[in-house]
Amino acid sequence: MSEKNAKLLSVLKLQPVVPVLVIDDLKTAVPLARALVAGGLKAIEITLRTPAALEAIRAVANEVEGAVAGAGTILNAAQFEAAVEAGSQFIVSPGTTQELIDAAADSDIPLLPGAATASEVMGLREEGYQVLKFFPAEQAGGAAYLKSLSSPLAGTLFCPTGGISLSNARDYLSLPNVVCVGGSWVAPKDLVAKGDWAGIEKLAAEAAALKG
Repeated sequence: MSEKNAKLLSVLKLQPVVPVLVIDDLKTAVPLARALVAGGLKAIEITLRTPAALEAIRAVANEVEGAVAGAGTILNAAQFEAAVEAGSQFIVSPGTTQELIDAAADSDIPLLPGAATASEVMGLREEGYQVLKFFPAEQAGGAAYLKSLSSPLAGTLFCPTGGISLSNARDYLSLPNVVCVGGSWVAPKDLVAKGDWAGIEKLAAEAAALKG
């Protein structure tokens, strides 16, 4: 488990912001990922919320140099396995079930499991997890809540996601128990629809500089 924790940390430490993408049109996946990588965001989470998601992961993993493709919104073992088969190098879930923990235990691909309460964090610590997704971050108490967990649950690191934007990302990134944040603001739907890859690269560069 320590090896998988280290593998996951090496991905999350690539950048301060992990883009959280919803891919509706498969044709946008590769140019979008290339723009994000060019802006400095290499680790990319593609959520399994659309029919195009798995093929988008496959395309990014195979065609985008420098990208580290991951899968988000993984809810069960079948989705976990499908995402790994498509080329995902990390898996993200909004919460945690025993089924997901068992699927992750049988895989070399690391899981970033979701937690929103101290009890959930404690349960995942017992399973050997040291890096967790804090979700939904803003709705679950925000940076102040996460800061309050840093002392009693020392040693656990978080990637907060949910309601995070350029305006509040630094509130989270300044915390000792935050390794990075997840956000969708770096790939706005209107820019994706217009194919404004230069605009997305600029947003990615702003996000990549947040800890600079």
